[in-house]
Amino acid sequence: MQKQLNQNSALLILCLASFLVPFMGSAINLSLPQIGKSFAMGAVSQSWVATIYLITTAIFQVPFARLADLFGRKRMFVFGLMLFGISTFLCGLSFSGAMLIAMRALSGLGCAMMFGTSMAILVSIFPPQHRGKAIGINTAVVYFALASGPFFGGILTHNFGWQSLFYLVGVLGFVVAIFAVAVLKHEWTEAKGEHFDYIGSAIYALGLFGLIFGFSELPSAFGFILIAAGIFCFTVFVLYELKDKQPVFNVRIFHGNKVFGLSSLSALLNYTCTSAIAFMMSLYLQYIRGFTPQNAGLILIVQACIQCVVSLYAGRLSDRHNPSMLATSGMAVIVAGLAGLIFITPNTSMLFITLLLFLLGFGFGLFSSPNSNVIMNSVDKKYYGQASATMGTMRLTGQAFSMGIATMAISLSVGNKVITPELHSGFMKSFHITFIICAALCIAGTFASSFRVKKQPAEEVFLPKL
Repeated sequence: MQKQLNQNSALLILCLASFLVPFMGSAINLSLPQIGKSFAMGAVSQSWVATIYLITTAIFQVPFARLADLFGRKRMFVFGLMLFGISTFLCGLSFSGAMLIAMRALSGLGCAMMFGTSMAILVSIFPPQHRGKAIGINTAVVYFALASGPFFGGILTHNFGWQSLFYLVGVLGFVVAIFAVAVLKHEWTEAKGEHFDYIGSAIYALGLFGLIFGFSELPSAFGFILIAAGIFCFTVFVLYELKDKQPVFNVRIFHGNKVFGLSSLSALLNYTCTSAIAFMMSLYLQYIRGFTPQNAGLILIVQACIQCVVSLYAGRLSDRHNPSMLATSGMAVIVAGLAGLIFITPNTSMLFITLLLFLLGFGFGLFSSPNSNVIMNSVDKKYYGQASATMGTMRLTGQAFSMGIATMAISLSVGNKVITPELHSGFMKSFHITFIICAALCIAGTFASSFRVKKQPAEEVFLPKL
């Protein structure tokens, strides 16, 4: 009984932490037009308020996960919460667009500490037969945050200004960190006494920065150069890590473990396809359709509400049925939703848009929990931290790529300008380009996900050989 109470208390804290970050991410999309007005920021500059956070989180997630294995996952998780809370509060005090972007980068560091450890802590607490249910609850909380973010973010922005959003989330983050110290009784140090791979971490950071930042700079020549440099760094990183006896990331975890590799690839493609939806739809609803942030949030809440409900049941189903099949089905549904977005015009019926958001929410909810369950069940517990960090890296890298696609499309069609009625046609062109690319990538993701269905049952644990 006491063990179950401790599990539930820990799950509550992990869920509260998991709530704050996506809540902030979805709510800020409704605030971007007002932030842009406050600091005279164009559409591309506004996108960097979201993109810089994704870049820093993705880059530092794997190194922080390794540090957590060395010095304690609870300690890293709590430090991350505190840094996230303080830096988010400071975002509200920003006096320029540059300061806001800098504070968002610092928030990304805090999130990297949290994301690299939270899922590892969760699967360490719950046994395999209850893991899918716990992951499903945690994922449902994430989607509830995504659902409530546009609603409450719109209300706060409309009535109290965009700063109020950062103040609220910042304070909540610090409070949750205090509760985490009291509730999480155990300290997980699976690699205590081993050394930290500084060289590998630096190469990894440079490679991921080159890929993500280069992607956001496309189609310029500088963007292609950065991507090429990123690919080169990752090649060096893999070769270096194969020789290191205590690497920052054990790349052998992919070798011979097709389920883990294909599931991670599916997650990357899924987030690349879907993360730009909220950003582009927020701009579409406010600039093209003339909705207030509050009313735009009420429309966008549909997708996240459906994701919340479906992911809760999908997590439970993944404990009893083939989770790979569930995830693949979810990807196929998302393809249909993205295809529909391609045909949206300034006069499209709001009923049709709402139905598309419903479809996208259903597909993403059906994909996420089962896919997470497959990833975490495919490795030995020693690699929970690295598997958790891989999941987070795929999510954040995919989100950054998705924002890069949207930013590239806007740059080509509008440029870094404030979206005025004269530029509405250019924005709609960027809107269609974004979702044509996303739909094509999602089709590829569906195929990647389907290839693993008959490979191995989800409950079989793969033990990477050193």
